[in-house]
Amino acid sequence: MTAVGEDSTSLVLDLAIECGADLSLLRGRITGALSDVDEDDRYDVLLVVTELVSNVLDHTQGSGRLRLLRDEARGEITVEVDDSSPERPVRGRSRLDGSRGRGIVMVDEVASDWGVRGLPGGGKTVHARLRCTAAGPPS
Repeated sequence: MTAVGEDSTSLVLDLAIECGADLSLLRGRITGALSDVDEDDRYDVLLVVTELVSNVLDHTQGSGRLRLLRDEARGEITVEVDDSSPERPVRGRSRLDGSRGRGIVMVDEVASDWGVRGLPGGGKTVHARLRCTAAGPPS
């Protein structure tokens, strides 16, 4: 991935994640920021953001950072979520209870790529890249 400002990648949204964050307000901001993205693709981005931010709220001290980056040339949106925990997400297993733990499975299904990278000084960034097309003209 290129750094923000290089080539065709641009920062769409950069928000702090605070303990008790209202996910519906967050989804509203993302919907507004991606209003020109196809509705189905935007829904996938919202799903990924909800799952990754929920992981921060459920499995860490509840704070972090969310970034959405857009690569126009490649038709991609990248979701990045930072937190202070060194623990990596586990696909299909929850530490909360048996009815949870499918978030990363869903991320894996809708994202073209996802992964985790460590942050200097501790913590991690979980990132997911999604193919997105511009919305067609209004009907």
